[in-house]
Amino acid sequence: MLYDAADEPETLSPEQLRDAYERELRAVVDARGVETVAAEAGVEAETIAALLDGGSSTLTLSEAAAILAVDDDAPDADAIVQEVRDRLLMGMTTGVVDVDTIASNVDLDLSGQEVQQAIEGRIPMTLAELAAIHGYIAGRNAR
Repeated sequence: MLYDAADEPETLSPEQLRDAYERELRAVVDARGVETVAAEAGVEAETIAALLDGGSSTLTLSEAAAILAVDDDAPDADAIVQEVRDRLLMGMTTGVVDVDTIASNVDLDLSGQEVQQAIEGRIPMTLAELAAIHGYIAGRNAR
């Protein structure tokens, strides 16, 4: 779902990858409507409206998963979040990359410890942060 929004994430900038995530979210909102998605996902209608207007810089992975879970064919939000986290961790293992390496190679204001906490779900991760981390890991694995 969210993790598979782009076929070749290593070829995209973090902004392009975040745009791919947002396209998936917008498809759910377009199909179900802002008010329905807000009610079922538990995400503020203003936040969803901002997503439609291209202003989702603060949208978190958990909020995005809740929006995607509104689709009848989607798994629940917890499963979506867990899949993203699992794939990030598996990618780190495959690419032999640690959180300090990620932190020093992405344009985020996060320490290695904060990257680890975000991946593990101990602190919220925005879609912009996910895109930067996901893109970096995918790039390492494409070498």
